[in-house]
Parts: sequence; C-alpha cells; structure tokens
Amino acid sequence: MKIAIDISQIVYGTGVSFYTKNLVQNLLNIDKENEYILYAGTLRRKQDILSVFPQAKIFPIPPTLSNLLWNRLHVLPIEKLIGAVDVFHTSDWAEPPSSAFKVTTVHDLAPFLYPNLFPRDVIRNIVDTHKFKLARVREETKRIIVPTESTKTDLVRLGFNQSLVRVVPEAASHVFTRVYDEKIALVKRKYKLFGEYLLAVGLDPRKNTERIIKAFELSSAGKDLKLVLVGQPKYMKIKVSRNVRILGRVPFEDLPALYSGAQALIYASLYEGFGLPILEAFACGCPVVTSNISSMAEVAGEAAALVDPYKVDSISEGIEDVLRGPKSYIDKGYKKVKNFSWEKTARMTLDVYKEARSSI
Repeated sequence: MKIAIDISQIVYGTGVSFYTKNLVQNLLNIDKENEYILYAGTLRRKQDILSVFPQAKIFPIPPTLSNLLWNRLHVLPIEKLIGAVDVFHTSDWAEPPSSAFKVTTVHDLAPFLYPNLFPRDVIRNIVDTHKFKLARVREETKRIIVPTESTKTDLVRLGFNQSLVRVVPEAASHVFTRVYDEKIALVKRKYKLFGEYLLAVGLDPRKNTERIIKAFELSSAGKDLKLVLVGQPKYMKIKVSRNVRILGRVPFEDLPALYSGAQALIYASLYEGFGLPILEAFACGCPVVTSNISSMAEVAGEAAALVDPYKVDSISEGIEDVLRGPKSYIDKGYKKVKNFSWEKTARMTLDVYKEARSSI
C-alpha cells in the first residue's frame, strides 16, 4: 500500500508534534512492506521539517490557508499534491478531501468539553477550526485513532460512530530515563535550584495550576520543599510565594534530569486526552500525583496517587501520600511504563492502516 501521513505539525514543539515525529519514525523502522509519503504544508519551516524527514514533500500551505482550503471550502484533494495513495493519515488541524482510506488522530477534546478553561478569543478560534475539521471527519474518515478509552468515550458522546474508533496508546520518548546524580546536579545548578523540590509541568487553567500551588502550600512539603513549575503561563496570571519557582519553557533535553531530581510530579489536570508527563515521570523514577478523572487515571492506574483535582485537600493529601512512601510508587511506575512504547504505538497504528485492505 501507499500510505501518506501529514507531518506538518512536527515543528511546533507540542505534544502533537512529538506524537507525529515518534509515530512516523517508528513506522519507517518497522514497516518495510508499504511505501510512505510524508506530506507537510508550511511557509517558513521547510528546513526544520526536512532536517527530521529529508524525504518529505513540502508545499507552501500554512495553517491558516489549510484551514480555509480544506476544513471550510473542502477543495483541492490531497492527491492533486502527492498523487494517488491507499491510506491518508491526516493531522489534528486540516482535513483535505481524498479518495483514499482516511485515518485521523483525535488527541483530546478539551475545547469542546471544557471551553471555560480557555479565553473567549482563543476558544472561538480553536473551536471554530476544529468544528469544521471534525465535521469533515464525521463525513469522510474511515477510522479515528484516539489515545485512550476515555477520549473514545468523549468522542462518542459528541456523536461519532464508536465502531470506527480505535484506541492506540502513546508513549514516552526514549530520552526519558533515570539520569545520574551528576546530571541532576548540573541541571539544578543551571536553574539555580537548591534543595529538594516537587515538579509540575504546564501552567494554565486546564493544568489546574492554582489549585496545585494551594495544595503544595497546604501540605507539609510547602515548608521543606520547593514547587518547580515548568512552562510558560498561559491564559492566567500566577501568584507565587517564596517556595514556588517558575522556570518557563525548558529545553527538552533537561526534562529527564528535572523529573529524576524531583520528589514527585504533581499532574492534577482537569482534563487530558492522554497525559504523557505521567509516563515521562514513571520512566525517570519520579513518583506521580495525578487526577482520578479523564485519561489520567486510565494511563497511571495504581502506579500513581490518584486525587480529586477539584479539591485542594485531596491534592495535598496525595502529595503527603507519595512523600511518605515514594519507593512503592517508583517501583510501580517503572513497571507500568513498560506497557507503553512507540514501537507498540506504530504497530497498532499500522494495524489500523491495514484495515484499508478490506475496503479496497
């Protein structure tokens, strides 16, 4: 078969970027039977894409134009650009018309389910774009890939046919592994981190940052540890105390050391489609406190302290719990993360592509 994949999003440094890059790299490694055509639309990031996938076919179609052409007007079949293909795996942004067996990945549905967590202008733009895209998906897509059963339930609740949905879990990048104390010390010096700390990844209303800070300050950890927040604040202003540090955006290569050096990861989000930081922390030997709702409980299972993200007391108790017995959580986390790999994700995705044969 000829399999085309839209890789336009690999340059943005998001979770969707890492998903696409890891998926495609592993598909190319395991599948020598089928032919892969990698498509990308961009005006300014051509060289960035080619540095990862030199064989990519790149066209000067930026996101705003692809939204207009394909989500709204729904003209210009993808075959006009890349030729005839048997399978076309679309991105999370644009849905070109195609006569191929269409597959798309829906990573999460936060803008539809929790619009109150986004500013009005942001949610208007995001929902508007995805509303048109999902309408095309509902009409034309043969298979929809989601990362968890929780996201599948959300999608079905929005009216999609559950028989077309396939659950394909994601995985942590291979760079996430426990690092040596020397590397931890080096990264801590880089960010002027002194003493022990808890870690939180992502700063916005969906990540529940305000409640996480309050829970930290309420717990005994607030007296002895620091809370280190990774990421740029989005859609909110954060009031920080003496023991709360915001590092901003950090290089990807520093994250394993930050996880490895943390006493725990506090990931009490209000909604996630998957929750990659949970697996990243497990792989680095970092205990995890996470939410008992959405996909997070599904991904973490019994390997993390599960809390009610809407209750500060519950998050605080989860912090106390992992600090009292971290080794048990570390051991369970190492065991749990072995269930996930990008090779497994690629093989399960390839199985979805192979479903095209029965429709040809």
